[in-house]
Amino acid sequence: MKIYHNPRCSKSRNTLNIITEKGKNVTVVQYLKTPPSNEELRELLKKLNLPAKDIVRKGEQEYKEYYKGKELSEEEWIDAMVKYPKLIERPIVVNGDKAVIGRPPEKVLEIL
Repeated sequence: MKIYHNPRCSKSRNTLNIITEKGKNVTVVQYLKTPPSNEELRELLKKLNLPAKDIVRKGEQEYKEYYKGKELSEEEWIDAMVKYPKLIERPIVVNGDKAVIGRPPEKVLEIL
């Protein structure tokens, strides 16, 4: 398992706690320090079964400043999230070929 984690986010911390309490081994990726590549983000979206625009954090300053009100293509949204990883919704948990966004944190139970 892998979690794309922001330790400053309570939802991310709670999701990680659920995983570890269930005794699962998990690789923690602090995606703000180690952002996913375009290819990695495309793979995550495939596993989430979501378009890129659905995992964009619209409350972030970078969104408001550069993207609010704009219609972007799938590739443009992916590029935006690679450039500004704060735009990526968190946490994302991957287990094999499935992934979920831990909002609420209990959603991770679907793929454990």
